[in-house]
Amino acid sequence: MRLSSLLGLPAIDAEQHRIGTIVDIRLVVAGDCDRNPPPPQLLGLVISPRTRSSYLGYERSDITQPRLLAALLRWRHRGTFVADWQDIARVAVDHVTLRPGYTRYAAALRHDATP
Repeated sequence: MRLSSLLGLPAIDAEQHRIGTIVDIRLVVAGDCDRNPPPPQLLGLVISPRTRSSYLGYERSDITQPRLLAALLRWRHRGTFVADWQDIARVAVDHVTLRPGYTRYAAALRHDATP
């Protein structure tokens, strides 16, 4: 499976309710990124309840320019969250199902940390 094949798929909860669309994949690199970093590990899926489009990099909380575009994208992606890969119950061809009791983590990235 290619991770890019998950983009645009509907995400549903354990009760089969649609909760949004997968708009991005969140990876994490452990260790020193400047000196021979290990391969990235899958952290989770970014799910948006309102749009199928990407953040275009504006999920980083320190990006605010151009101001109008940043404000529009933040408004459009309100409610977007990261579902940890451990909370994914099933990946099907036409949707992704989350486990009961999954956690919604903030989608915004800070310059000094990962979510």
